[in-house]
Amino acid sequence: MLDDFFTRALVAGIGVALVAGPLGCFIVWRRLAYFGDTLSHAALLGVALALLFEVNITLAVFAVSACVSVALLLLQKRATLSSDALLGLLSHSALALGLVVLAFMTWVRVDLMGFLFGDILSVSRTDIAIIYLGGLLVISVLAMIWHPLFAATVNPELAQAENMNPDRANLVFMLLMATIIAISMKIVGVLLITAMLIIPAATARRFATGPEQMAVLAALIGAVSVVLGLFGSLKFDTPSGPSIVVAALLLFVLSLLSAGRHLKRRRQDNQTAIDKGSLK
Repeated sequence: MLDDFFTRALVAGIGVALVAGPLGCFIVWRRLAYFGDTLSHAALLGVALALLFEVNITLAVFAVSACVSVALLLLQKRATLSSDALLGLLSHSALALGLVVLAFMTWVRVDLMGFLFGDILSVSRTDIAIIYLGGLLVISVLAMIWHPLFAATVNPELAQAENMNPDRANLVFMLLMATIIAISMKIVGVLLITAMLIIPAATARRFATGPEQMAVLAALIGAVSVVLGLFGSLKFDTPSGPSIVVAALLLFVLSLLSAGRHLKRRRQDNQTAIDKGSLK
């Protein structure tokens, strides 16, 4: 079954989407879109260090992303800069350092476009195993910290008063983000990972009636985006990673149109009810 490269791409992409959806919900709820960008930019520094020291790229990307996450937490407590300024500092510094390190390694030929925009069609069985094992670990840990993390998202002071330890939940969440960045880098690339985290979650938000339902819908919408994007890439001969993101964007636009029609119908129903009441 996994002998065909297109089938491997579908299986790998769906695996990433199922994990990215629930994490993306917290990104949307916490308004941390720039944090996703920061970690994805740091991933390029991880790639550069992996090539320099000849270590596994996925592990190096996770290590660098985790270090950036911890650095952000420490700087938020000690620095006088705002969170968005700190994210900008860390994001662009990590990206620039990665590019400089790659530039110095003249003896290594690097497919920079592949790292930036992904190459899902080249995933191997080993990559699929890493995605699903890592994804299972991420989802399991997220389920364990769901209540304290959600409480910290809604009201950090109340979560602290209830002894839910929001700081620990935030740290674990950032490490989970570093994990998903590391295992999904090969699928959509470091520049498009944030889009896969945010767009399905933003789409699901328009239909969900609760946080758990939104997480499930985001995962399903992400999986549908992968399928549509890959088949669109095959039909129109377009890059696979960007095609997946474009498919997710189209689903988001459709959700806007659907929500607009629903709102218009609701207003018409309300107006009809008002008219009937006035006639009485």
